[in-house]
Amino acid sequence: MELLLVFLIGLMHAGGVYMLLRRSMFKMIIGLILLGNGANLLIFLLGRLVKGHPPVMADGMKVFTDIYADPLPQAVILTAIVIGFGLQSFAIILIKKVYKVLETDDLDELNSSEEEI
Repeated sequence: MELLLVFLIGLMHAGGVYMLLRRSMFKMIIGLILLGNGANLLIFLLGRLVKGHPPVMADGMKVFTDIYADPLPQAVILTAIVIGFGLQSFAIILIKKVYKVLETDDLDELNSSEEEI
């Protein structure tokens, strides 16, 4: 299972970088989403995939003796998902406004300074 996730993470990062290098702003946002999701999967994989109990210690225990699920990577991923969603929402609204004013999403055409906004 971990090997499958490693290939999926690599594929998501490769697709994200490919989409970031395209000329369309919409494709750039898709690449940003792919990179963010690939990074979240990477953090999740670094926390190890184990079928364990929640990390709650019974009374009188000082050390965990069973396999337990590490909550820290899950909390970091949850925070990253929320921040990524906010960034993606802002970027989509910004692209929508730019497209409404300039009627193009091509980055080469947006780079020219012929028109005043």
